[in-house]
Amino acid sequence: MRVSGVLAREALTQLGVNVPAPRYAARAHLIAPSGETLDDGLALFFPGPASFTGEDVVELHLHGGRAIVSSVLDVLGAFEGFRLAEPGEFSKRAFINGKLDLTQAEAIADAVDAETRAQARQALRQMGGALSELYDNWRLRLVHALAHLEAVIDFPDEDLPPDVLNKIWPEVESLRGEIVAHLSDNGRGERIRDGLRVAIVGPPNAGKSSLLNWLARRDAAIVSAEPGTTRDVIEVHLDLGGFAVTVIDTAGVRATENAIEREGVRRAQMEARDADLKIILLDATTGEIPGELKALIDDNAIVVANKSDALTLETRIIPAHHFVSVKTGAALEHLMDELKAQVAQRLDVDGLAPLTRPRHRRGLADCAASLTTAMMQSAPELAAEELRLAARALGRLTGRVEVDEILDVVFRDFCIGK
Repeated sequence: MRVSGVLAREALTQLGVNVPAPRYAARAHLIAPSGETLDDGLALFFPGPASFTGEDVVELHLHGGRAIVSSVLDVLGAFEGFRLAEPGEFSKRAFINGKLDLTQAEAIADAVDAETRAQARQALRQMGGALSELYDNWRLRLVHALAHLEAVIDFPDEDLPPDVLNKIWPEVESLRGEIVAHLSDNGRGERIRDGLRVAIVGPPNAGKSSLLNWLARRDAAIVSAEPGTTRDVIEVHLDLGGFAVTVIDTAGVRATENAIEREGVRRAQMEARDADLKIILLDATTGEIPGELKALIDDNAIVVANKSDALTLETRIIPAHHFVSVKTGAALEHLMDELKAQVAQRLDVDGLAPLTRPRHRRGLADCAASLTTAMMQSAPELAAEELRLAARALGRLTGRVEVDEILDVVFRDFCIGK
């Protein structure tokens, strides 16, 4: 249990606990003002600003029973000046006090929600400042270019280096290229955070629901010999090779007069179009690919022929990547290995830390657009305004929007007015 603020010390003394040495755990017998013993636990004190929030912070390590937690909260809440924290308030105070920026605060939430190793690695990397450092570096380079352009505009009579303008635009172009490359990541960071979508599509009775159940290792979908059993979209969340994946079972794709089944087919085709990866599951014994499914086969499709155990010498072989039998389990592990490889190929992140939220993508797109517009301006005043907008877009990503530093660069680099 965490207490933050100017009265954090008071929380301990009111509970009958001596304030321990900073950052040392001490045994704490918590006693209510009424004399009732609340718990026997541990207490730590973190004096500000060397704490998570930047304020004085007390941590109480209690036995986790609901009655104990509730009673301590009731006693603390009755003290004057104390209240329950709002959702995310400790991280918000840490941001306000300069202990972390917005991207790091977002990463804390991602770390709490992480369900796979890839999600945890990405969140911890971002929490450590990987995105902050990248965006701050870009912002500082942009501020430097803007300051030099402002100097040319505001101090035309000063003895400025003659090649000032010639150095500004190559740097702006280089910066724009880096941001565009960062945006061209195929959404990997968001996909790691939210999960890759894999759709299983195919004709009725090809074994789609059975394959979903095998992948999920449980009966997630109803399996029946009757065609058209699955009429709605069924989703199962999996951990494939450390990456979050949502596998989607869809209705059998075929021409039908049944209105409900026809809607299921429409949804199946929509899921196939929107999926990051799709498994086209066919019945190997039919010897053909239905025409409704041929249009769905592309670079993001794995074509799988099921019921390979029932193949005969007379059966015409379907062109497929894998021949499996969900009934006997034959070759399913090979299919699983390819699934893991395909997911890793789409989500593995090398080099720069990936952006993880639509907010980041919008801000960087706005910045790149302003940089492009700036380089097209003939009037330096208009170009400077676009660079200013680009800098603000970058600043909004981390929560740092500072204009005074532009003046600092001007006077430091050129010693204007000595």
